Order: sequence, then C-alpha cells, then structure tokens
Amino acid sequence: MLEGATKAHAAYLAPIKTSNRALVACHGPRPGKVGLVIGGGTGHEPCFMGYVGRGLADAVAIGNVFSAPPPGPILECAKAASGGAGVLFVYGNYAGDVMNFEMAAEMAQEQSIPVRSILTTDDIASSPIEDKEGRRGVAGNVFIFKIAGAACDQGLSLDQCEALARKANDRTFTIGVALEPCSMPQTQRHNFEIGPDDIEIGMGIHGERGVMRDRMMRADEITDRVMDRIFSEMKAPAGSSVAVLVNSFGATPLMELYILFRRVEQRLSAKNITIEVNWIGHYCTSLDMVGASISILHLDAELSQLLRHPCDTASLRIP
Repeated sequence: MLEGATKAHAAYLAPIKTSNRALVACHGPRPGKVGLVIGGGTGHEPCFMGYVGRGLADAVAIGNVFSAPPPGPILECAKAASGGAGVLFVYGNYAGDVMNFEMAAEMAQEQSIPVRSILTTDDIASSPIEDKEGRRGVAGNVFIFKIAGAACDQGLSLDQCEALARKANDRTFTIGVALEPCSMPQTQRHNFEIGPDDIEIGMGIHGERGVMRDRMMRADEITDRVMDRIFSEMKAPAGSSVAVLVNSFGATPLMELYILFRRVEQRLSAKNITIEVNWIGHYCTSLDMVGASISILHLDAELSQLLRHPCDTASLRIP
C-alpha cells in the first residue's frame, strides 16, 4: 500500500531516507517556516498521507494498521520539516501516538529542533465535557491540519501556529455513527458484532465500539441526534459561520453522505448559522466500516481565512 501510494502521489510527497514510513512534502518545508508534522496508523486513508503538500503538512509519519508510528520515523519527519523556526506536531489523542510522538519530540529537542505538540480531541462522544482533554481525535483532524498548515505556510511564529491549531481544535466537534463494523486485515474478523437493526453512535476511527447502541432509524433522525449533541456544546449564536465535514468511514457512498448533509444544512439554517465551507466524502476512514461522521468547525474571521488559504495535496486542493 505504501509503495503504491508513494508512487501515485510522487508529485506531492517523497520517502525520507528511502523509508515509506516517513514521507516529506516535495513542496513544503522551506527556511524560516514552521514545519508541520502529522501522522498516525494506516487504515484511515486518505488520512494522513493525503494531506501532505504545499500549504498543509510538511511531513507525515506512518504506522501499521490502526497503530501509532514509531518514534524513529517521527523524528525523521521533524528533521525534514524543520526550517529553523520550530516544528509543530499535530496528531490524535491516542496512548500509542502520544507516547511515540512525545519520545520523538524529546529526541528532536536534543538536536536543537524546538517542537510543540497539539493533541486533537474533536470526538465529543468519547468523553464528557468535564474531560475534554481525554477525548479522541477523529475526522475533525482534517480541519485542524488545514488550519495549522495554513498558519505555518503564512510564515507565522511557532507560538502563533500552536495557538491557532489549539483554537481550531477547541472549536471542532465530531460524532460518528456506524451501521456495520470494520474487520482488521490480520484477523479477518469484525472488531465487534452489531445486529441488522442496530446502529452504533459515537464510533471511534479504529473500529472501537460506540458509546451507545440504538435501533436503526432514518437518516434525518440520526443527523438530528448528532446535531443536537453538537449544538449542546458548540454554543454558536445566530449569524455565526461554520465549516461542515461529512465523512465516510469507508463503505458508505456519497449518496448517503449527501442525505446526511441535507439535514445538517437544514438544522444549521434553522438557527441562522451559515455554512461557509463544506467537505463531503472520504477524508478519514476506518477501513471498510459502514457509517459516517459529522464534524462542525465553529469559524471566526481568523479561522475562516486560514481554512480558505490555498493548499495543494493529493486529497485536498484549495486554489
């Protein structure tokens, strides 16, 4: 897979020291610019490789299926992305990722590369609001990568890039719903079983069970459940602007994603909240899981400008 991906996207990324576990943007790192390093396990394509390129991530570290990348490739990414202004690590809040990225950050610091780390925590179903820092990072990662990459590309300082990425993370809200589980290639068995008339609400992106199971319901009902939960935390007043990401977990087609988006738009419009940007499709998958997630980024003028900043990667292009 890695060999095929690097050949398919050779215009955007290249192996560092011949290793497909550590890839650098062909047109990303440059002197005086804060470097952005992202990463995580495979099985989430086009995350994370698809977001490496001009105006977005400078390098990506890649682990096994649903497994954190080792510290070695992460360090190589930090060195490749470093332009003398420091490096920003942005990755999901999972124990393995945290441990390995922290080890790599310490090794980079020993080589005089300043590193700041942002843990994405957009999955509002995974922990209560009192434990926001314990939440997982899921498909909302893509919004946070985009904001961080734009800040770095505009030549902002490491402090500024870190602050903007944190703000994007704090204002991103995601919930996923699955109809069927995924199966790991090495086991060829489902991670859990779900009945034909059931759905899982609050899915993770590694095949984790949801936080609750419910009966099958119409798409509008599912979307209402998700949006009610997001509205309970987002607190966006009338007149606000948002970005919307409706993401397939892998096996859910665009037809169904558009049905979900239709209801998201209705709910936001009813509150006089404008959708400024919408991305609909496969952005952060879970192998072959049947289901989707909805992410909402509550924009302000600063975040809106950064979200619209041009980027050119294999999976996300903004002219």
